[in-house]
Amino acid sequence: MHLRFGTRGSDLARWQTDYIAGLLSAHSAEIHVFSTTGDRILDTPLPQVGGKGLFTAELEAALRTGSIDLAVHSLKDLPTEPPPDLQIGAIPPRANPFDALISPQGYTFETLPKGAIIGTSSPRRSAQLRYLRPDLQIKDIRGNVDTRLRKALTKDYDAIILACAGLERLGLSDAISEVLSPDVMLPAPGQGALAVQCRDETTILEVLAPIHDWRTAYAVIAERAFLARLGGGCAVPIGAYGEWHDGWLHLSGRITQEQAKLEVNWQGPVDSEGAALAAGIALAIQAFDQDAQALL
Repeated sequence: MHLRFGTRGSDLARWQTDYIAGLLSAHSAEIHVFSTTGDRILDTPLPQVGGKGLFTAELEAALRTGSIDLAVHSLKDLPTEPPPDLQIGAIPPRANPFDALISPQGYTFETLPKGAIIGTSSPRRSAQLRYLRPDLQIKDIRGNVDTRLRKALTKDYDAIILACAGLERLGLSDAISEVLSPDVMLPAPGQGALAVQCRDETTILEVLAPIHDWRTAYAVIAERAFLARLGGGCAVPIGAYGEWHDGWLHLSGRITQEQAKLEVNWQGPVDSEGAALAAGIALAIQAFDQDAQALL
């Protein structure tokens, strides 16, 4: 089958699309590059522009018109409420889900000097940093991975925070000063995972089935259900992470503000998408029972 892929133009987006095309190498492929709203507006924090969907709308429109068959996304960029006419056809095995501290001076989180300037545009990252280190100064930073790494080398920042997965995929792991433990920085729901979006067509879904990883899928479905039930998007400081131990999914959630933090945990067997959704919702109900609304 001949597959038409849609992708954003950044090096990371191209890598991700090439990676999926490689997994589907039994089929021929062509790649179409799109510029999204999120790519074009670089001088405003994402929550002020409109949040999630900024990196996906143009690709989804192309799927609807039939000009492409597949769109490859970082799963954390996808809104938790999927459009009714499109679906995620495959989620391959997850890459490193954690966040990385990048400091030209080689600082770790613990050795950052008092009042250090940290570059991030993520409310989730900012809130967790400020909760543990209220002395830190958070400064907005936008752009693709290469752009932000170049900015990290200027005197404007003592360190920046990026996702490990993007750095590792681009062969930039050497730039990492420290991988932040989930005790310090719980990742965004779905971080490190890719999603292949498509129309609800049997032939396409059959092509994608061999690259779908159910363990990754159930974990990120639960994480995103937690976020959705709390009513959160990229403007809300919510972290979630699910990992497998001895056949059970262990799910953690965190809501953080500068002077308050709420953490919840759930564990149990998960053997279907419905069970994964229920796990995420159960975690959110725990959070509401502990007055999550006050932090949201």
